[in-house]
Amino acid sequence: MIHNRINQLFQDKTNRILSIYFTAGYPGANDTATIIRELEKNGVNLIEIGMPFSDPVADGPMIQHSSQVALLNGMSIKKLFEQLQGIRQQVKIPLILMGYLNPVLQFGVENFCVKCAETGIDGLILPDLPLDVYQEEFKTVFEKYHLHHILLITPQTSDKRLKEIDDASAGFIYMVSSSSTTGAKNKVSDFHQDYFERIQKMQLKNPRLIGFGISNRETFENACRYAQGAIIGSAFVKALEGEAILEEKIAAFVNSVKFC
Repeated sequence: MIHNRINQLFQDKTNRILSIYFTAGYPGANDTATIIRELEKNGVNLIEIGMPFSDPVADGPMIQHSSQVALLNGMSIKKLFEQLQGIRQQVKIPLILMGYLNPVLQFGVENFCVKCAETGIDGLILPDLPLDVYQEEFKTVFEKYHLHHILLITPQTSDKRLKEIDDASAGFIYMVSSSSTTGAKNKVSDFHQDYFERIQKMQLKNPRLIGFGISNRETFENACRYAQGAIIGSAFVKALEGEAILEEKIAAFVNSVKFC
């Protein structure tokens, strides 16, 4: 197995891992590096950097809105890699790029992987890249540049498919908490408890993070009972709105999840 910062994180920390997603180019065109630095500074363990896309079908209204704003701000994959130059002199935690396959194909898969390696990206989450297509067409080049491809599972994923995904995974498995799009859920009861318990009993070899609907301390803590940690996206993106200083908004949000 390829060893990278993602593997190291899960070796060093076995529970309450907090991963934060944000959309590159939102709220401001040049906020990417600042957000990454401030998230690490405030104790976040893993960062997912969203690559804005014009047709983000799996995303809820908040992330769709952030994508539209980012694109209007002139964000592109080329510009994102420019903004990430030198980021590894500033932060040590794992960085993952998340988005849709189409912009990656347009950029050129190998060229994209080269840029990931140059800027210190540890993994990719491409929800619309099917497992079989990944294994046939992408696996070799991703591994050549030491990039983990993080695969998603849902409440509808069969046990057979779960085992296939577990076998093919490196890093961690992204457990989608429900069948809906991304976006905050208000109550712990909004999640599929039986699904969480079923996955727990399977004793998969890869660690798991739960995403979609994790929005506050309560839902984060509940998710951590069933996995090594959780991913917060829409709620954090929403917290970046408003007139307050960016660094203050980031600190307040992370502290409200981890420490209150």
